[in-house]
Amino acid sequence: MRVVLQRVKRASVSIDGQKTGEIGNGLLLLVGFKEGDGQKEIAYLAHKVANVRIFSDNAGKMNLSVKQVAGGVLSISQFTLYAATRKGNRPSFTEAQDPKVAAKNYQLFDAALRTEGLDVAEGVFGANMQVELVNDGPVTIIYDTENNH
Repeated sequence: MRVVLQRVKRASVSIDGQKTGEIGNGLLLLVGFKEGDGQKEIAYLAHKVANVRIFSDNAGKMNLSVKQVAGGVLSISQFTLYAATRKGNRPSFTEAQDPKVAAKNYQLFDAALRTEGLDVAEGVFGANMQVELVNDGPVTIIYDTENNH
């Protein structure tokens, strides 16, 4: 499972010109699943996202979590995080999880974030989405459950 996390001043997602999710200060998450990902990976990354300390405290140090700053989370499914790009010029997505399983895992991940106490807005799984954001910093963190040991 991979999550690309961006600290944002604001972010939104639209489909066909209609906003389906929007946050102010908080985190934009691009979320992808590979074959074999499940509850273990979901729980691990939900906990990491909820507790990563990348917001500034009163001294200007990145020392606060999104919960501590009462920020929101915008979660966007993105199977292209598992693009294989070593050969040729056309990416292959054979490592990406079957869409039926990934759709369920995406919902489970967003539910796990809510269980962690986060206010979560979502995109629509499998839709052609337009994502707008104002990256803050910029601060971008990449989580991959293959690297969690």
